[in-house]
Amino acid sequence: MEKLVVLSGAGMSADSGIKTFRDADGLWEGHDVMQVASPEGFAANPELVLEFYNQRRRQLKEVQPNSGHMAIASLQEYFDVQVITQNIDDLHERAGSRKVVHLHGELLKARSTGPEMEILNWGGDLVWGDLCPAGYQLRPHIVWFGEAVPELELAAHLTAEADILMVVGTSLQVYPAAGLLHYKASGVPLYLIDPRPALQENAMDSLEIIKARAAEGVPILAKRLIDTVRG
Repeated sequence: MEKLVVLSGAGMSADSGIKTFRDADGLWEGHDVMQVASPEGFAANPELVLEFYNQRRRQLKEVQPNSGHMAIASLQEYFDVQVITQNIDDLHERAGSRKVVHLHGELLKARSTGPEMEILNWGGDLVWGDLCPAGYQLRPHIVWFGEAVPELELAAHLTAEADILMVVGTSLQVYPAAGLLHYKASGVPLYLIDPRPALQENAMDSLEIIKARAAEGVPILAKRLIDTVRG
């Protein structure tokens, strides 16, 4: 099976009703992002940060995977599909994708603030006083501004091995995720699904742009790719 790597971003989840990480005014759900997505913000007001992610967790229970998520999962019958997502939700997994790397962490997990940084599954509210087994306060398992991206090396390795690369719901303007495209092997087909792409088709080797939202463009491309396998 050919290796198909999907790099997904906020636009993927937006079609399920999840607001994108940062609106045009620079706020995330009405908050300055540095208040709710930085170690400094957590240190200054941990209760605010914990409740912010509690609200995101509750919202996640009210939405469903869209047709784009489902189309990616359907490709697993024909390709060795690896999803690398910048999203912290579980919509890829709920759609049936079996191999998903979360670059920016996972909303449904909590992490110890202790030296071992133990990671726990966490589906409900997380409050001040919730401790890991070693007695340290738990925090959201989210990669905040100024923190290292632990899965970046794995993501780069997977991208370098791709036979086909699909990019959906991300502008490719934000690093470090945007840097993953530098690992694409020469000649490997690159499909960018974006209603308002920031790139031109001659900007990169073997690039094809599909001007559509995730829920529309991914099923179209998935059908094309499946048809090539079926002959």
